[in-house]
Amino acid sequence: MGEMAHACSAPRPSPAHHLCVRILLAYLLAARWLVPSCSAASFFRFPWPAERHDYRDALAKSILFFEGQRSGRLPPGQRASWRGDSGVSDGAAAGVDLEGGYYDAGDNVKFGFPMAFTTTMLAWSVIEFGDSMPRDERRHAAAAVRWATDYLLKTLAHPGVIFLQVGDPWKDHDCWERPEDMDTDRTVYNVSAGRPGSDIAGETAAALAAASMVFRDDDPEYAETLLTSARKAFEFADTYKGAYSDDPDLRAGGCPFYCDFNGYQDELLWGAAWLRRASKDDTFLQYIQNNGKTLGAEDSSNEFGWDNKHAGLNVLVSKEFIEGAALPLQSYKEFADSFVCTLIPESSSSPHITYTPGGMIYKPGGSNMQHVTSISFLLLTYAKYLSKSSHTVDCGDVSVGPETLQLQAKRQVDYLLGDNPMKMSYMIGYGDRYPQRIHHRASSLPSIRDHPQPMACKEGTPYFNSSGANPNPLVGAVVGGPGEDDAYEDDRADFRKSEPTTYINAPLVGVLAYFVGNPNPGHNTRH
Repeated sequence: MGEMAHACSAPRPSPAHHLCVRILLAYLLAARWLVPSCSAASFFRFPWPAERHDYRDALAKSILFFEGQRSGRLPPGQRASWRGDSGVSDGAAAGVDLEGGYYDAGDNVKFGFPMAFTTTMLAWSVIEFGDSMPRDERRHAAAAVRWATDYLLKTLAHPGVIFLQVGDPWKDHDCWERPEDMDTDRTVYNVSAGRPGSDIAGETAAALAAASMVFRDDDPEYAETLLTSARKAFEFADTYKGAYSDDPDLRAGGCPFYCDFNGYQDELLWGAAWLRRASKDDTFLQYIQNNGKTLGAEDSSNEFGWDNKHAGLNVLVSKEFIEGAALPLQSYKEFADSFVCTLIPESSSSPHITYTPGGMIYKPGGSNMQHVTSISFLLLTYAKYLSKSSHTVDCGDVSVGPETLQLQAKRQVDYLLGDNPMKMSYMIGYGDRYPQRIHHRASSLPSIRDHPQPMACKEGTPYFNSSGANPNPLVGAVVGGPGEDDAYEDDRADFRKSEPTTYINAPLVGVLAYFVGNPNPGHNTRH
């Protein structure tokens, strides 16, 4: 906290300074930047000089982050060298091999539901915007996808069950220790016919189907394995319907961390939609058409994340209608339009998405950057689909085209990278000023390389309470971010603001890749 306070201190302002501030405030109010209901025309003005960002550098770092989240035996090419092998016997408690995968955030639990969503979004990032990635970064992005899919295949390897989690979150959260030293229970959780999990199975199907498209050209055999396994996961999801967190034992393990608050129905449609796109199988198109209404496809939502897939589903499915290939899917285009209109303050849609005074998308509940990155990804993806057609978005008195969506996404990613009232990048390692005390065990404790002796459960507490910077910068990690007032205190204990997650970074990979190829939307025609 002391470092942040020092960085924000300044000499006492002069009277002339006060006059300048009053003039600036008058300008900002005239531009209607300080109220959430600003007009669409003024919405893309910056209340401070915008910087030129190095999107390529940010992209490279956003992908590197995933190496710091790896569980299992690390490969020879591991670039986050301060990490070591961990969780190598995961699954042993159930007599299965569940080594690998990712820790979801700053703890040492492998939560399957957000991990599968992370995988879907990493794959979607490569599918839509991989052509804008430098060759090395596309290779690293594919490796990040494969680290997840290799693990997800293991969760499906035993008939009749799908493994969804490794680690007792309550015991894990009672410790502050490195993943390399874990001595808490590595409890294994699974879903089955008797305790269904259409949500985890449906999201796993989506992840594997999307990933199959990433590897189709370079490793067709692996791609086919992924697609076959995706079909298997979807069949499980559709046959044994139910939410995993409805089961008392699974609820005790997964809640309140990753309960399925939104129900499993959206994951069934989401899984079917990805299988349709990856396989071109009309069976999945018919499934969407026949079951959309009963599974809640008409539910309007301006949220998209690990729990609620509706906005992403509508954007994904609308692609076929926009391209003229599936006219019965017109309603999904209408739902996608409704989602976009909630982002336009001048539209008649309700409820509007809330913005901070500095212009950041904001939703209550913590880890807000997940909304910034996932919604920005949908805006760019939808803009890509619209730009290849004559379609626009009708928001009442306002007609919105691809350029507006691209500019809105750019405003959000530039805010994340430093164009904000704090003048701070919320990506570790990007820019001159970024959070130093993130809520992350491995980052905040001495690395196993520098401190090879084991550190027990409570031995890390002094490091958690320390006001010092984390000794191992988790380069590329994006923290939960500032609150509704744009303030960020750089407090390790405030996990809602200071904890990074894989599902914040996964859609950001696609967003940054787009801006590597299109740094100035509206000034070029490449999409």
